[in-house]
Amino acid sequence: MENLHWKRPEACPDGNSCPEVSIAPDAVYVRSSLLPDAIAQLTPDEWRDLVSAIRAGEFDL
Repeated sequence: MENLHWKRPEACPDGNSCPEVSIAPDAVYVRSSLLPDAIAQLTPDEWRDLVSAIRAGEFDL
């Protein structure tokens, strides 16, 4: 996981409590800007499923 390039949503420019993502060839890494050492690793398929579910509103509160 060395040399990962982290991106955050444009709606989160100040860096406070933002999700951050780094996409590598074989994995997608997700973390919170509040806890940068706590990194979740997803497969590309898991990432696509997560993004699809978010877009479909499955995680709306």
